[in-house]
Amino acid sequence: MLQFIEQKLEKQGLDIRELSELLIRLLDYGVICRDESQVEQQLYDRYLRLEEIVSDYLELLGVRVQHDKRFQFIRLYPPGAQIPGVQDEQNAIQSPGLRMRLNQNEVALILVLRAQYDKALREGQVDEQGCVMVSLESLSIAMKNLLKRTLPDNMTERKQLFRRLKQLRLIQLANEDRLDDGDMWMRIRPMIMSYVSEQVLADLVESEDIVQENIGEAEETLQEGVGQEETVQKEEIQKEAESENTELEETELEETEQAVAETKTTSLFSE
Repeated sequence: MLQFIEQKLEKQGLDIRELSELLIRLLDYGVICRDESQVEQQLYDRYLRLEEIVSDYLELLGVRVQHDKRFQFIRLYPPGAQIPGVQDEQNAIQSPGLRMRLNQNEVALILVLRAQYDKALREGQVDEQGCVMVSLESLSIAMKNLLKRTLPDNMTERKQLFRRLKQLRLIQLANEDRLDDGDMWMRIRPMIMSYVSEQVLADLVESEDIVQENIGEAEETLQEGVGQEETVQKEEIQKEAESENTELEETELEETEQAVAETKTTSLFSE
């Protein structure tokens, strides 16, 4: 088999090392976008020459490939994953080890990015690469309106959050040092559409009680990707959210009591 692969590689003027580099990159990141960097441009072009070999190899592992020729990106799906627009595999071997795991902040931000992308898509505000421009301020407002959440106040956590989504090739971010500037703009990639189903998006936009419900429903959809990531248990996420909500309520109550004491006025909202 190795000899057969080497013969095919020789016809393309490539060697085993170059094939290994491409496969390792795909299995490590789970995605390659041609316009991300010069390295990914070279890897994407190499994939076009080795598509048959790569697909045959990944098929042995039960990993399926989504190749978007229009927007020039490749994404891998682990065994048993649901792929938008593709019929589910019968008797597929499940492999939890190949599935990436996202924490609650990442899930929430991806949901909001998907909603913002859909809104821009309806308004025709999509560029030739299928990307949508959005400001940090509008993203923060949308997150508060849709999920009653805010972006992390801690800049280290905020940078890690956006850096993670950039690694997933869901956004393009020019300067992460400006993540405290509401006027900073970023691009949402069309790949965001494959991370959140239409049903989850519809529930997100229409439902009023969506803070925990939609995040929980979306977790299964967002975890259908190849990569080695930390596992975040749902119970821990829910406990964290409950703790945050309790602290927020206590803080708001203390602020309200203090305001009443200082102004000596009567308010229906403070009773």
